Amino acid sequence: MAQWMQMKQLIPYLAPQILNQLYTPSFPLDVRCYLANWIEEQRWEDFEPEKVDQESQAVSLLDQIISCLQSLAGQNPNVVERMRLQHISKNMSMFRSQPLQLVLTVRDVLRKERELLSRASTQIPAIAHFSQDPMAVAPTTRDVDLLVLKVLDIQNCRQQIHQLQEELNWERQNYESMQGPLQPTQTNGMDPSMSEVTKLQTNINQHEYNGQVIAKKRIQLLQEAVTSLEKCQSHLISRIKAWRWEQHQATIGHPFDDNLSPLQTCSLMVDKQPPQVIKTQSKFSTTVRYLLGDKVAPGKPVLIKAQIITEAQARNLRQLGTVPSENVGELINNTAILEHTSSKSTCATFRNMSIKKIKRADRKGSESVTEEKFALFFTTEISITGCDTPYRIQMISVPVVVIVHGSQDNNALATIIWDCAFSEPDRIPFVVPERVPWKQMCVTLNSKFMSDVGTERCFDSYNQHFLAQKIFDKPDIAGDYSNMLVSWAQFNKEMLPGRPFTFWQWFDGVIELTKRHLKSYWSDGLIFGFIGKQHLHLILKDRPNGTFLLRFSDSEIGGITIAYVAPSENGGQKIQNIQPATKRDLEIRSLGNRIRDIDFITHVYPDLPKNDVFRRYYTDNPLPRDTSGYLVVSIQTKVGVEPLCDSPQCSETPQDHNSSLYSMDQGNRASASPFYSLSPHQQTAFQPVPGPLQGMYTDLSSPNRLFPASNLSQGPPTEMEIQEILDTFSD
Repeated sequence: MAQWMQMKQLIPYLAPQILNQLYTPSFPLDVRCYLANWIEEQRWEDFEPEKVDQESQAVSLLDQIISCLQSLAGQNPNVVERMRLQHISKNMSMFRSQPLQLVLTVRDVLRKERELLSRASTQIPAIAHFSQDPMAVAPTTRDVDLLVLKVLDIQNCRQQIHQLQEELNWERQNYESMQGPLQPTQTNGMDPSMSEVTKLQTNINQHEYNGQVIAKKRIQLLQEAVTSLEKCQSHLISRIKAWRWEQHQATIGHPFDDNLSPLQTCSLMVDKQPPQVIKTQSKFSTTVRYLLGDKVAPGKPVLIKAQIITEAQARNLRQLGTVPSENVGELINNTAILEHTSSKSTCATFRNMSIKKIKRADRKGSESVTEEKFALFFTTEISITGCDTPYRIQMISVPVVVIVHGSQDNNALATIIWDCAFSEPDRIPFVVPERVPWKQMCVTLNSKFMSDVGTERCFDSYNQHFLAQKIFDKPDIAGDYSNMLVSWAQFNKEMLPGRPFTFWQWFDGVIELTKRHLKSYWSDGLIFGFIGKQHLHLILKDRPNGTFLLRFSDSEIGGITIAYVAPSENGGQKIQNIQPATKRDLEIRSLGNRIRDIDFITHVYPDLPKNDVFRRYYTDNPLPRDTSGYLVVSIQTKVGVEPLCDSPQCSETPQDHNSSLYSMDQGNRASASPFYSLSPHQQTAFQPVPGPLQGMYTDLSSPNRLFPASNLSQGPPTEMEIQEILDTFSD
């Protein structure tokens, strides 16, 4: 499944044409996604077109694919996904006449994926970075094991040299002691080569030679060990930098594992090498030392101090090593103790740190305070067991924007997102490009949306295309925007054409609405989401009346609307869009109940019965009778204007059809009433009482309740009349 994990990172960058060529109707993207693990476990490369004898194996694989899809469909609680899986399974059955065609198609798809990934690693470095295994650049167990073996060989050499030196000292002592007494024997005809002195001399020479060989081997092993250590250290430092970069990217929703235990284990293993090997210890980053939590010398607590610095101070610190001396802001509770955790790591928590005052820089042109970036500068000193000099550790945070009011939060967040999404690793603080490719922007929006909403459903090609149309103000349906450049001004500086808000402000409103009220609907695939009205007409124009879909409002922040096919006056069809429901509206009545209320929308696009799809979102129960005899009041969604009654009295007055009294809907902002909004989307009918009680009105849901009212045929009620009605209800 490793290949598919990389492809998921790459797919948002690919143009729709490439995706359509890669995943054809014969092998759709859904099959690749649902069966990713199983697919990558099979031996597709073994199949060749000319090998007809492989047909039985191909049939077996096809049967397994169909069986897996049917099993997934049966287990999936989501009605939409279950029906989609069943449809895909049925389509795959068409390969039974040509099973080899299927396996060859899968083989070619996997080949093309590998080719795209290989090309992307050079053309789009960011993809290569995020697609790799998070620990791929960390020192592996094998690397450390090789280093340990080198160290053991060095220790063995030392022992051998020590043993040889002892034997050599013994032989030399014996040789010197025998030099005097044995000299006369050399004159009485004895063979010198057989003498004890000669044997000792030979042993001494052999020991000296062996010692030189082992010494050379030891030097070579030391050099190899130092090289291996440098490799482990380099990989470890690179992994630490990558970890910090992943932490940086987590701001925009990228996955991030904050567990430092694997890195700490690697650093400890590398650090425990003998002194003769640690010749490159000075190359270790202080960050590595910071990971050595269990080696911090006992004694007084380690105190970490925070200071707020400007972008210029952060740049000087990075480039020149100049420690900021000027205080541009005053922090309260800016110190914390470095504490050990149960996971053998260390942590400092600033629980109540806050900014008392801030000194801002001079702004240029139209620059806003929400575009000014600061950073937190952390410093401390720690003493490591076995080290004489304490280590000074300093680190700057990701960019920080200082605001004074909640209304600035949205624009400040845009500044942070732009910086964290599009800055390069190891950049000069806080340099970030003014323009970025749309494909990068699209990945960022997708990651932020999925992270904040808490969903695994990503944007499809329709969503991506519409977002590009909106930010570039290009309503034409055709066009490839992947290589177009998006500017900071287009993202959150300039207002969208004809709108009082920026692109980011609109998109953030969609995130907020979905997170609070629509997460399940979106995750279940019930919300089409981002789609323009032109594209909407194209996909709905051939659908039967009552077909509808849910789309995010294009005209206001944080709204969702129902677009549906309705009959037109001339007998044809037209596409209608119901007034968007906002967060406030959905707090009054949920989206599921609103959809159930509207009878003339019957099928979710493309052709799913709405009650089958939305049934689990219906929450209203039959109204119980109150103990006092009253029925509980509920709100019901109505679309358009309906007459109050069907009696002859009402039908005689044509204007009655346009002068109804509607129920109270606080979510409708169109009314000018200071009391409650009178919405033509939610109605409760009031029936005039005939006979002696003429001039009184009754609520049809509670016939026993009477209240005075004006004749509705004379026009809408006044605010005073509305207040009387409300007072009657409260009584």
